[in-house]
Amino acid sequence: MTLVSKNSDYAIRALMALAQKPGRGFVSSSALAGADGIPLRFLRRILRDLLRAKMIEAKEGVRGGVRLARRPEKITVANIIQLFQGPVQLSRCMFRSRLCGNRSSCVLRRRIKGIEAIVSREFQGITIAGLCQDQPRRKKRGIHEA
Repeated sequence: MTLVSKNSDYAIRALMALAQKPGRGFVSSSALAGADGIPLRFLRRILRDLLRAKMIEAKEGVRGGVRLARRPEKITVANIIQLFQGPVQLSRCMFRSRLCGNRSSCVLRRRIKGIEAIVSREFQGITIAGLCQDQPRRKKRGIHEA
């Protein structure tokens, strides 16, 4: 069982890097990829999704790149998981994919739904800003203005 996919993980790492950038100017996708060890081709797809979700903004040209479009306190891990994975699901049991004859009386289903609600609330309480505070300050190893 995977709660956080590779896409979500890379998106979180990229958003944290942008949040920790002094002055929060634009950063090229190649600089962002290099600083966080994210494959550039993969990162570009993730950035496209983050742009559509209005979590980042982009600027083309020599001094272009991407930067946060929202304050890091307003971006939650729940937002990112929802964007890249959909709702939190802990089980792929039959009640997810088709109507199950046991649906109304399944005690396991009720428990799983309760756990999913708890996990969703916890992810909603984790922000990019909070993750940045938990992480030691970023070394000057590669995020430069584009």
